[in-house]
Amino acid sequence: MAEETDISRLLEAHAAGDRAALEALVPLVYEHLRQMANARLRRERNDHTFGATELVHEAYIRLADVKRLNWRNRAHFFAVASTAMRNVLVDYAKRRNAQKRGGEYVRVDLDAEALPADANEDDLLALDEALNSLATIDPRQARIVECRFFGGMSLRETAEALEVSEATVSRDWMVARAWLGHRLAAESSPSTRSEA
Repeated sequence: MAEETDISRLLEAHAAGDRAALEALVPLVYEHLRQMANARLRRERNDHTFGATELVHEAYIRLADVKRLNWRNRAHFFAVASTAMRNVLVDYAKRRNAQKRGGEYVRVDLDAEALPADANEDDLLALDEALNSLATIDPRQARIVECRFFGGMSLRETAEALEVSEATVSRDWMVARAWLGHRLAAESSPSTRSEA
């Protein structure tokens, strides 16, 4: 409990413009960020070049660049960190995909364990595009997917971060997975690709 208070205090100080507060925060959140990164990277291809340490460092750089974000609490910080990890991985996939020029979208099966171990950049890019579309329809559902899928957050942690009930998170998670599954299946069907 004292650690959560320290984290919240440092987040408030950072939001008020104290850059040193973010540096003091690192030792308190680093291990949890590594656990999040490890959970996410276990769902990537076996030959993925990012390690958990690199993913945490890249996400941290993005978090450090956030100016005056009003951090609500520890859970909110980890929700934002999950978004940063998503962005790092999507940017990486875009760069790799640009290098190989091409590839077909394939169906991505979303569940609590998310992508299979041999997922490729096309899977991640298709998911990112679909998730951006979902965010225009229901931003909360998109945030829940980010927290659960990219951040590896539990229902309780996600509910706390988004300040809603666990029942709401559970219901929205189920609806978002169904919507994304339908969207990704439609994008990967041969008739959809031939029309493009």
